[in-house]
Amino acid sequence: MTRSTFPSQPAESASASASAAESAPRRGRPRDAGRDRALLDATLAVLAESGYGGLTTAAVAARAGVSTATLYRRWSSKEELVIAAAALHGEVSYDQPDTGSLEGDLRVVLHDKAASMTGEGGRLIRALIGEAAHNSTLAGALVTAFLQPLYGRVAEVVRRAVERGEIPPVEDADLLGEVVAGPVMTHFLLTPQLPEDVDETTARETADRLLPFALRAVGGRPA
Repeated sequence: MTRSTFPSQPAESASASASAAESAPRRGRPRDAGRDRALLDATLAVLAESGYGGLTTAAVAARAGVSTATLYRRWSSKEELVIAAAALHGEVSYDQPDTGSLEGDLRVVLHDKAASMTGEGGRLIRALIGEAAHNSTLAGALVTAFLQPLYGRVAEVVRRAVERGEIPPVEDADLLGEVVAGPVMTHFLLTPQLPEDVDETTARETADRLLPFALRAVGGRPA
């Protein structure tokens, strides 16, 4: 039986193919979400034991059973690592409320904020805000991770209320987040009661008491 043969690849073509194969990007292993969680849990454990000042990336990596190189591939600084850990047990990615009314939407935002200031997440936030008073890098990270998303939610709630004709356009819209959410944060930060001693139901009841004032601040009235 005659065996079929194929023309051999020219030397130049073979060389080009080899070069292309070498230069093609190689796909790395997907990021391990379980390892991320282990590092964040380790961060919280070290933070609870040693405080922010005593926390080191080496201690966190050792607690999680990984190398510091593994940690730095995920977070480039101590501040970023701590913010991510605090977010894990505190602030979460909330959906934009759309209840159909300004009062309903603001209630959702304030309830979410009040609940996030309780428990382990609230304790961490209180500690980090104290450290941020003399750590500009951490302060900037806190603003980006916690305040900007919150203020963005408030601005969107008010914008939609203006479009529905519930309230007139608001001046100094960039200050809305501070006016609406500021009292809730102040209530939970400047109190002798520890965040872990406040349950979410009580926190939301406090938010309900503050809601009428938030409504009036943006030109609305309680139903």
